[in-house]
Amino acid sequence: QVQLVESGGGLVQAGGSLRLSCAVSGGTFRIYAMGWFRQAPGKEREFVAGISASLSSYYADSVKGRFTISRDNAKNTVSLQMNRLKPEDTAVYYCAAVRGNYVYSQTSPYDYWGQGTQVTVSS
Repeated sequence: QVQLVESGGGLVQAGGSLRLSCAVSGGTFRIYAMGWFRQAPGKEREFVAGISASLSSYYADSVKGRFTISRDNAKNTVSLQMNRLKPEDTAVYYCAAVRGNYVYSQTSPYDYWGQGTQVTVSS
């Protein structure tokens, strides 16, 4: 059973930074494409960033240039460095895993999800 556990969320002022991490266990991490999604109150879960098994990265337009996704296959972790945070980045952030080398921006293809970590950006 693959398990994903996020950490690193918190409260930060606008313009600040946070680094989220997702630890993956129970599977062969290197064969999964990984994604970060977020869900604000009253809104649908949306794609933030993803990284393929071959280390290609993809970003939503709203975070491009501010967020950076990375993965460490030796430590079975995927991280999301978030800089220049804005109040509209406030949401619960989830990491997700899908077998294969393709990063999907939709939620349905992902096989495994973490429990989420809250990010709150104050103005």
